Amino acid sequence: MTTVVFNRRNLLITGGAVLATGASGLLLPVRADGLAATDSMPGGANNYRKGAAIVDRIGKGGFWMSGTVRRAGDGAPLAGQRIQIWAHTVEGQEHEPQSHGATLTDKDGKFRLEMPQIIPIFGQPHGHLAYDSGEFKTVFLRPVMRSPKETSLEAHFVLQPA
Repeated sequence: MTTVVFNRRNLLITGGAVLATGASGLLLPVRADGLAATDSMPGGANNYRKGAAIVDRIGKGGFWMSGTVRRAGDGAPLAGQRIQIWAHTVEGQEHEPQSHGATLTDKDGKFRLEMPQIIPIFGQPHGHLAYDSGEFKTVFLRPVMRSPKETSLEAHFVLQPA
């Protein structure tokens, strides 16, 4: 059983924490001033297809690609941004048209697209994502999974104006 000791030091530390954050959390929203833009990753643009269709799902699904899109500097979420996704999967290779699709971010800058299970190519299970809508600088990402058994992968974009 844990014993809580009330002494002057503990009361001052706890009281200071409550004053700084409020009894139920932060009093002010977290700020992201100076948030740096995401750099494109080497190999991220491999097999990119300009203008891939916006789809509800790629193939039969079973794997989830998700993430966020925010603006550099203030970190504001960016709604309606087009994210293209493609990968080497159980249903096709990353250069094949059926392995590509795009989705749009929601009002909170979040995206999520179901696709077939990603499998290793060149020894690494990985996905490809691109922001390429033109309002911001194009960014290509190539996140690598820790294990080919994972059923989801996240990628996060911080974009700077074009």
